[in-house]
Amino acid sequence: MKWFRIGIGIACIVHAGESTMLAAEPPSSTPAPAAVTVESIERAFHNGEHNAFTDLCRFGDKYYLTFRSCPDGHMVHPTSSILVLASDDGRKWQQVHRFSVPKRDVRDPHFLIFQNKRFVYTGTWYCGESSPKTRDLNQHLGYACWTADGQAWHGPTMLEGTYGHYIWRAAAHGDRAYLCGRRKHQFAESDEPEPQTVESAMLESDDGLVWRQRALFQQTRGDETAFLFEPDGAVLAVARGGGRTNAELCRSRPPYDEWERIDLGRQIGGPLLTRWGGHLLVGGRKSIGEARLALYWLVGDKLQEIAELPSGGDCSYPGFVELAEAGHNGAASKSGRALVSYYSSHEKDSDGKPITAIYLARLRIAE
Repeated sequence: MKWFRIGIGIACIVHAGESTMLAAEPPSSTPAPAAVTVESIERAFHNGEHNAFTDLCRFGDKYYLTFRSCPDGHMVHPTSSILVLASDDGRKWQQVHRFSVPKRDVRDPHFLIFQNKRFVYTGTWYCGESSPKTRDLNQHLGYACWTADGQAWHGPTMLEGTYGHYIWRAAAHGDRAYLCGRRKHQFAESDEPEPQTVESAMLESDDGLVWRQRALFQQTRGDETAFLFEPDGAVLAVARGGGRTNAELCRSRPPYDEWERIDLGRQIGGPLLTRWGGHLLVGGRKSIGEARLALYWLVGDKLQEIAELPSGGDCSYPGFVELAEAGHNGAASKSGRALVSYYSSHEKDSDGKPITAIYLARLRIAE
């Protein structure tokens, strides 16, 4: 039996597919968020390796899940690879692509649908022939694979303009794509940079492959950042704080020269920011007490926690996709249901050793 917190209640899941049972807590002065039910939790993938850093998307009539898998563990290893799985219904998954980059550690894969292609981006550490004892952010480099039909894959291709940048989540607005790229200030020479010397740049591309700096939005303690664009080009972002500092809510408008930053009052590891049912959904690892994967509504400048999923230890890096259901004349429509992917090491194998596996939570929103 696994317990997790959800909204203003308590829920329990016995097995994947069973419904939740909620026991309400006393009302508070904070407005109640939209109710979310966790319908099931299931382990989606485990191959005996360290599996981590997930993302989800829908492309055409299929769902896609990506993550990193490495036989040597969490840290930097040239034996790592990126897996892409596909599903017709979000339940049964089949591997459709796998790639690695010679002499480099691949990690943190993220999807971007741009110019009728589905890109998979990954940041890579330089390793050489073996796992390095030290690593240099200045040698970091972005790579991408992409497909136009879900069957023929291209790459991995080096992303021009990303050398020295640890790339992260991508987003698109109009005819431009955007990436977060964190880097050392002035590419200073040092093995392990202090958090205050790391900055975050918004990188921009016309084709998803060649990148240039558009803005510098964190001049200190730069880290993983998720962008979300409004129709008028205004951008909202959730930025993880480097050096175990609190996450920030960042806002800007074109040409992105000026940024507003608001302390969110907690750490958010591997942040997710997306829209769901007219709401803004934030997800990531929280470090209040034991590490857990948590989901929140962003209401104004505040976070309202709505779910804490079964997780622990090495965990987080969620992906999100809305599930579709067949409508009239076979057209797909939104169902009010969604999948959240994440990784965690809270379960153990038959020998009692922790495993690090990929999980899927099936959620339902009550509008």
